[in-house]
Amino acid sequence: MQYSVVIAGGGPAGLSCAKVLAENGTDVLVLERKSRFGPKVCAGGITWSGLINTIPGQIEEKRFPTQHVFTRLQHAKVVEKEPIIATVSREKLGQHMAQLATKSSAVLKASCQIIKIKKHSLIYLDRLTGEEHKVDFGFLVGADGSSSAVRRYLKIPTESMGVGINYQVPRHANEMEWHLDNRFFGNGYGWIFPHTDSVSIGAYADRKTMPAQKLKSGLIDWARTRGYRLDRHWARAEYINFDYRGWDFGNMFLAGDAAGFASGLTGEGIYPAIVSGEYIGRQLASIEGNDKNFHKLVRVQKIHARALKLTGRNSLLTGLLAESVALALRTGLFDFKNLEMGNR
Repeated sequence: MQYSVVIAGGGPAGLSCAKVLAENGTDVLVLERKSRFGPKVCAGGITWSGLINTIPGQIEEKRFPTQHVFTRLQHAKVVEKEPIIATVSREKLGQHMAQLATKSSAVLKASCQIIKIKKHSLIYLDRLTGEEHKVDFGFLVGADGSSSAVRRYLKIPTESMGVGINYQVPRHANEMEWHLDNRFFGNGYGWIFPHTDSVSIGAYADRKTMPAQKLKSGLIDWARTRGYRLDRHWARAEYINFDYRGWDFGNMFLAGDAAGFASGLTGEGIYPAIVSGEYIGRQLASIEGNDKNFHKLVRVQKIHARALKLTGRNSLLTGLLAESVALALRTGLFDFKNLEMGNR
């Protein structure tokens, strides 16, 4: 079996890359470890400056022109004419992107675990049949998430990781909330993101300053103050790689979380995944496109990583910065969009 490009990972980064390549006549194979395309631990928030206007209506669930930011001392209410953030079904988004890639003639295979990588070939296990298959390739794109096998093959370390914990609670809610409270979340934050028939309640923080188990305990305690009993529901967790060290490594490339493009500050990952996947696809297909979003993404990612490092130095500084941000939002001195990876 031979393909010009093999993509490890069928998330937004891999599927967006595959679509660009296939549309431009490149034979491409996408190998996804999970049994289906789409599901992932994710709050499901997409920013207006990022992707809202490119997402089909059936995938979008709710739009929010108002954002509520809470600290220990303040409540900042941010209101815009246009929606600031929308929530989407991550599974429906993945399925939609998989359909687009397939329609463009990309070959997609689920339940395929990569077990060995060489410079121009790999071996994967078909978990449905138990059979191993060898694939030769000209180029390999690692879009296989925070625990990327391609990144490990390239011997690129991953030291900077965030952890996100999410509960999907069957309940209706109307307001999107962000909570900056270092008693519960360290230098991270808690969220309440309403979806159509449920509410995403979760927390994100740098794992160096807030280990996963401690973050989960803080999340459960905090949620109880907001009227949610999370101990009655099932938690899902995911590591988020924001240790960006490059994307181009000869005939191998890294996109999305595999490259560390996610925001260390906010945990935002869908937009960086799609922008980086499309950019790598254009590079491999040798076609021109709007590359300014990708180059800005690299700059903003580094800014967010530095900001997170600053907030993680001590608890007092974290609290002061949270209060400063909330005050600036309340008084109009700071634009909420400045926190977005896709802010233009």
